[in-house]
Amino acid sequence: MNPIPLRLRIYLSLFLCVLVAGVLGLIAVEHLSLLDAVYFLIVTVATVGYGDIHPVTPAGKILVLLIIVTGVGCFVGVAANSIEYMVDERERRTRLEKLNMIIGIFFSEVGTRILKMLSTHDPAIGEIRGLLLVSAGWSEADFARARTVLVSHPAEIDSRSLSLPELHAFLMQEKGFLLALLENPQLIEHDSFTPVLQALFHLTEELMARERLTGLPPADYAHLSGDINRVYRLLILAWLAYMQYLAPNYPYLFSLAMRKNPFDENAGVIVS
Repeated sequence: MNPIPLRLRIYLSLFLCVLVAGVLGLIAVEHLSLLDAVYFLIVTVATVGYGDIHPVTPAGKILVLLIIVTGVGCFVGVAANSIEYMVDERERRTRLEKLNMIIGIFFSEVGTRILKMLSTHDPAIGEIRGLLLVSAGWSEADFARARTVLVSHPAEIDSRSLSLPELHAFLMQEKGFLLALLENPQLIEHDSFTPVLQALFHLTEELMARERLTGLPPADYAHLSGDINRVYRLLILAWLAYMQYLAPNYPYLFSLAMRKNPFDENAGVIVS
């Protein structure tokens, strides 16, 4: 969890309390008008100090000393944390952009093909296919609506309907690429993509551990079905999130991704 926003909120809250208490105190003790009290307080905590207004009573001087000790510290805290927050946000956006580039490479090399392979064996694909025909006119609400439905989608692919040897061969072929992705430390910051890789590696390990992938017992097919459906569910949501990122940020990449949509039976990269 990033502590900077929390610190900034704390300093802002303290600063506002000092401002309110200082203004009310100056009005009561120094008998200043509201405008003069606010003006004097701001130039004091901002360390400007024009000197045109100053406390004349002992109580007022004590109050101003307290304002200087607390207010200036809070003001500096707000300023410092605001700058740190802006720098951190800029760095976070840069990391996110690089991470999404890696995710794009993943879908180009592996993810889209696996989704196409698995979706053709999803008995309930007809219920969600329309939700996955992403277009350039989609809004944030459209993506949110699709995500809500997909979260509860009953992925019930039967591993016996797949060519497990073909799936195993493809995963083994791409194993080096997937391992290279894990070497990127930025993946740790993506809460939804890391589980995709974990599920894929687990499925690969399950398939590797078997001497044969045909004629398995029903219970073993059921076990593999669970692993396959885990990959399928996570991949769909990761693909949708990636498309949502591309739409406003990289229209040209989004255009190609739409033409390669693994859920669109009529998809084709040729622009017609």
